[in-house]
Amino acid sequence: MAIFYFSFILCFSFFSSSLSIHSISITDSASLYLSPTILFPDYQKMLKSFRIYMYTPPKPFSFTSPVESLFFSSLKNSPFVTQDPEDAHLFFVPFPSDLSTRSIARVIRDLRMEFPYWNRTLGADHFYVSCAGLGYESDRNLVELKKNSVQISCFPAPDGKFVPHKDITLPPPANTHATQAPANRTARYRGFVKYNGVKESALINDLRSASDFLMETEPSDEKTLVDRFANSEFCLFEYGADTSGIGEALRFGCLPVVITDRPIKDLPLMDVLRWQEIAAFVGSTVNTNSGLKGVKRVLDRTCKDDTCEGMRRLGVAASHHLLWNEKPEPYDPFHMVVYELWLRRHTIRYARSEWI
Repeated sequence: MAIFYFSFILCFSFFSSSLSIHSISITDSASLYLSPTILFPDYQKMLKSFRIYMYTPPKPFSFTSPVESLFFSSLKNSPFVTQDPEDAHLFFVPFPSDLSTRSIARVIRDLRMEFPYWNRTLGADHFYVSCAGLGYESDRNLVELKKNSVQISCFPAPDGKFVPHKDITLPPPANTHATQAPANRTARYRGFVKYNGVKESALINDLRSASDFLMETEPSDEKTLVDRFANSEFCLFEYGADTSGIGEALRFGCLPVVITDRPIKDLPLMDVLRWQEIAAFVGSTVNTNSGLKGVKRVLDRTCKDDTCEGMRRLGVAASHHLLWNEKPEPYDPFHMVVYELWLRRHTIRYARSEWI
């Protein structure tokens, strides 16, 4: 026990000195991270040794999603990229967001014929970025890409196009550039609901009648949006709709409440964060009989014995890992997604004489 505690102290001390935005206690660190004693030293090992080989696309291209583009540009300019494929742990297959499945199959076919690396593991040490995601196709190249390679998707991932424990999601981009909440935070609203006006559950419709819940499709400006996050106890998001504000809600002390009918398997950084410690999850159909009273009971249970303050404190700390920077910083979304790739680097490799 003494050895474990000493190891935890060393790991946490390094982490605290590395994060300039927010420092947390040892107890909070143990609550926020799945394996804090492994995370911090393993992260340092990743920085020193992780190498990724990027295949050169046939012609220059750009991604349609800002978060895909940001990850791609950050990776290209990072020290993780190696020009020596023999030195690589993983291989990145770049292709544009709007490329057809037939064209993607040709990309994999060409890699199979030109390089030996795909055939060593049938793509298990390869990854690609696609917000649209790949479905299950009959073409051999697409089957291997979908089944074996790591897909980096946007959150939330399209239905049926995400494989838990293999695939990864990118934290959504921020809607504001504010770095901190207004001083003297006071919750004027019980809950704030930012909805897209397209897909609405019965629960969302019930909340319209609540005077202490504020609902908006899109606040008029960035300052107003920050004010909503900073002055609400809870921020409600429908899973599958507009969840882009989750990281910002955490930053400004608004406890995220995700409305969903099923367990979520594609939350960002699921290999790192204990999401149940920083967010609440409410079924959209469970409370339809009791409507507004039902959801309020859930929120009351969430905050029983002042647990909400602890969750908000952890949420502020977690937000550093979920809010993108144009230039990557330690432990930010880019580095944490790369860390999730690092965790997936262990693949079966065949002896050289058996390569095909």
